[in-house]
Amino acid sequence: MSIEEEIFKKYNPDCKKLIKYGFKKNKTGYLYEKLIKNDEFKVVVKISEEGIISGKVLDMENNDEYLPLKIESLQGAFVGEIREEYKNILINIRKNCFSENYFIFPQANRIANLIIKKYGDTPAFMWEQYPDYGVFKNPVNNKWYGMVGDIDYSKLGFDSKKAVEIINIKLDKEKIQQLLKKDGFYPAWHMNKKSWITITLDETLPDDEIMRHIDESHSYTVEPQKEWIVPANPKYFDIQKAFNRKKEIIWKQSSKIKKGDIAYIYAASPISAILYKCEVTEINIPYDYEDENLKIDKVMKIKLLKEYDKNFMTFEQLNKFGITAIRGQRSCPETISRILK
Repeated sequence: MSIEEEIFKKYNPDCKKLIKYGFKKNKTGYLYEKLIKNDEFKVVVKISEEGIISGKVLDMENNDEYLPLKIESLQGAFVGEIREEYKNILINIRKNCFSENYFIFPQANRIANLIIKKYGDTPAFMWEQYPDYGVFKNPVNNKWYGMVGDIDYSKLGFDSKKAVEIINIKLDKEKIQQLLKKDGFYPAWHMNKKSWITITLDETLPDDEIMRHIDESHSYTVEPQKEWIVPANPKYFDIQKAFNRKKEIIWKQSSKIKKGDIAYIYAASPISAILYKCEVTEINIPYDYEDENLKIDKVMKIKLLKEYDKNFMTFEQLNKFGITAIRGQRSCPETISRILK
């Protein structure tokens, strides 16, 4: 990888910022020149209309390219100074004129943005040794459903050292065997090949097809939704008034409830009935409250989905389904859940 590719591999130029920085627009793109080393050398940086960056250093004595710059095996003091100054100029251009992407190539970044838009999950860069490898995981349980990284094509069986970005995803085992017969799909690189598959993000496959497979991979990280009956004591908190003001409120949380679960709110005596169906939208929110009746150290957010008449599911009716007491959050029997749908 060249000096320019290494420095700009995850960045896109901003044309307006290039002009402001000092680049000159020409027929092929943008040109920047700067004299260094007491005007004995000149840095030339070109950025094409497609955003491809190239650069060189000219020896002003003969106007020839200073070739030792890009020969890594040459490590003398003078060439090291030239190389360092050249890199610093490129890094300064990057800092002032470029925006950072998550990944290197266009399709990898498009897929990342589609995942973020659909699931709200940004890639986690977890390894110092592999700083460009991003993992997509379900934040509820930290289960992975995708990993994007760059390798060279030889890792996929090609006779090429050219870089390519891939995404590893989890799919049905039989589907994996069928997909491996098609272009763009390969045995999972550095993952369990029975359950995972590698897809190249090199425009071989359209974004929407890749996203359909990512959706399946994501589905394996989603735990089954559970339903709970959650008591509310009118003596201490007027939940009816709270839901009249806002459709999403905080509530004391038990350790077993997770995001996405359903909470049926049971209002205790004198109402003694299930009044609301809610979805748990956020959990493990720190909270500090204590009095003679109650201590709360964490809460959840619940969003109102449905309201019931106070005579629809009373305690007497719940008792017929085997519920003899509701003193704390408890799982909701399927027989009751079907009625409350």
